[in-house]
Amino acid sequence: MHQFVKYIKLALCFAALVLCGTVVAQQTDELKQIQQEIKHKQQQIDQQLAEAKQLQQQLKAAELNIARTAKSLDETKRDLAANVAQQTALKAEQTELRKKQQQQQQALAKQLKSMYMAGDYDFAKMIFNLEDASKFERTFSYYQYLTEARKQQIDQFRQLVEQLRQVNESLADKQQQLESLQLVQQQQSEQLVQQQHMRKKTLAKITQRIDTEAVKIEQLQINEQALLKAIEEAERAAQQRPVSLNGLANLEGKLINPTQGKMRNMFGRIRQGQIKWKGVLFNGNTGAPVRAVYDGKVLYADWLRGLGLVTVVDHGDGYMSLYGHNQALLKQVGDDVQSGDTIALVGQSGGQTAPNLYFEIRHKGTPVNPTKWLKP
Repeated sequence: MHQFVKYIKLALCFAALVLCGTVVAQQTDELKQIQQEIKHKQQQIDQQLAEAKQLQQQLKAAELNIARTAKSLDETKRDLAANVAQQTALKAEQTELRKKQQQQQQALAKQLKSMYMAGDYDFAKMIFNLEDASKFERTFSYYQYLTEARKQQIDQFRQLVEQLRQVNESLADKQQQLESLQLVQQQQSEQLVQQQHMRKKTLAKITQRIDTEAVKIEQLQINEQALLKAIEEAERAAQQRPVSLNGLANLEGKLINPTQGKMRNMFGRIRQGQIKWKGVLFNGNTGAPVRAVYDGKVLYADWLRGLGLVTVVDHGDGYMSLYGHNQALLKQVGDDVQSGDTIALVGQSGGQTAPNLYFEIRHKGTPVNPTKWLKP
């Protein structure tokens, strides 16, 4: 009996071992399956990121084309405004010259009338008809005075006629320039519309590729690393051209807003996953001016993934301001800027679907809340 119980225990142990082995095998198979799924998912993410990277290059090309056209269009608009101002000034000068010309005509008419009333003296008649020498002298002096005055009036009249002719020619030239500029503006506007349409199609393809939370987080991390790398490289280059700037430490609450429009304060809020917003957004209109918030020197001006066309201004003492999503950049690296200078135009580069300005302030590389520095 005792031997039988022993066999029973051995059989139960064996069964337990078999069962445990089966469970472990099942768990191992499940682990391998999970690992395969993770690997497959990571491959999908890598594939999506690779495709998105190629599309980002297309987006970059499209947005740089838009920037060039928008910048040219902005210059054309300024030329048009200058042309209109010049024409206004020339028309005012034309009106004044015509007024003076009329006055000169009236003065000449009075002179001619005075000479007619005084009689048509000539030297021979004065010599033979005047008995009194003193009367002769007075008449001769009066005659000389009238002659000289008439000569001056005629000379002035001729000058006015010439000035008026030049002004009329200038006006005609300005009008021709205006018509040419308007034609250029129309062509640039049409080109801009076409380029924006191409950009929209590329952006739609990117959105299709980046359609999961994981890919979006990876994309944001890549964009952040690209920004940090760009700033580091720009700072190293700037060390070769040192400048004396005072920073922003004493200017909290005193800086001007970088553009008009309502500010959306997302600083510190969750953007995606564990990634937080490092700046604020200003709603704006396409082509509106983007202004430097304070004196400084342009540290970076180029296109970056996620931020589009970006300008970074160095204010000294480790402070810098960043302006992203621009339509066009109007300043180059190394340019000095003053507070209020227009440095870019509001846009929606970097994959934005609506025009806005992304704005950051950083101190020694660390983002700080811009709202503390901007005027309320």
